[in-house]
Amino acid sequence: MNYIGSKYSLLDFLHQTISKITGYKDGDNIVFADLLAGTGVVGAYYRNLGCTVLANDIQYYSYVMNKHYIEGDDSIDTSYLEELNSLEGIEGFVYKNYCLGSGSNRMYFTDENGKKCDAIRVRIEQLYKESKINEKTYFFYLASLINSIDKVANTASVYGAFLKHIKASAAKPLVLEPLDIIDGPVGETFNEDINELIKNIKGDVLYLDPPYNARQYCSNYHVLETIAKYDNPVLSGVTGMREAKEQKSEFCSKRTVEKAFDYLIKNANFKYIFLSYNNEGLMSLHTIKNIMSKYGKYSYKIKEHRRFKADKDENRNITASATVEYIHCLVKNNK
Repeated sequence: MNYIGSKYSLLDFLHQTISKITGYKDGDNIVFADLLAGTGVVGAYYRNLGCTVLANDIQYYSYVMNKHYIEGDDSIDTSYLEELNSLEGIEGFVYKNYCLGSGSNRMYFTDENGKKCDAIRVRIEQLYKESKINEKTYFFYLASLINSIDKVANTASVYGAFLKHIKASAAKPLVLEPLDIIDGPVGETFNEDINELIKNIKGDVLYLDPPYNARQYCSNYHVLETIAKYDNPVLSGVTGMREAKEQKSEFCSKRTVEKAFDYLIKNANFKYIFLSYNNEGLMSLHTIKNIMSKYGKYSYKIKEHRRFKADKDENRNITASATVEYIHCLVKNNK
């Protein structure tokens, strides 16, 4: 997925930094925690290297993706792919609320793709409730649907708004494409507030990739949240937002971010902590250094990184084509 803050293009930089600081080698069965996991690219990468991964995100669509990448195994039954892709579309919640032909006045998907998404989503739920597929297979299909529907979304990469005309990629028919099944130890996935979860887990390496600015993920990806939950929420406004007060992150507010970050580092029962953050974030380099240094030996690495694509698409007034990505490193003095 083309996801805000995705670390896909920075995986080598991240891996080199973590390996150098910790001394861990590929194949070492360490406990690696990715607790603001997004679409799960970092956790999947480390599971494939032999780590037992703990993944977490407060967004349910993210939980679904990570549930598959971190806990999926060879028990997954892929035999329903053909059936799901051959389904006739139905006029379900996605069509009725996110497609123009329904009268919703929203154009997140073409009518055909909205109906097809509804049909697949309903059938996945039915297969699971009838015990024809197990939990791991359920999350495999659901994660694959989230990834596939995002490819035909009529947006400028995020769901804060839809485009006024159907773009070329959104006009393509929805095809349920299977996600990879990651080889490696089966980990554990959570759907919790990180500052509550942190008190109840422990491990070797903690990786943190929080939001950098005031843009809330619950607003930017609300449509995917609804498809993942399929809970028929009350929608509001031109863009059809769902109520998401409980999912708003303290890391997206200048008023709360420093306190939340300090609490997180203080309560983390991990020897090594790594934080991804860029030079345009709500917390300054000086602030991050001061907080992390209280709890052990601090250092950082830097790398220039291309700006997220949606900045251009949304015509935002930004002149820089790149940001400076920091990996803040802490060897913690756990007592």
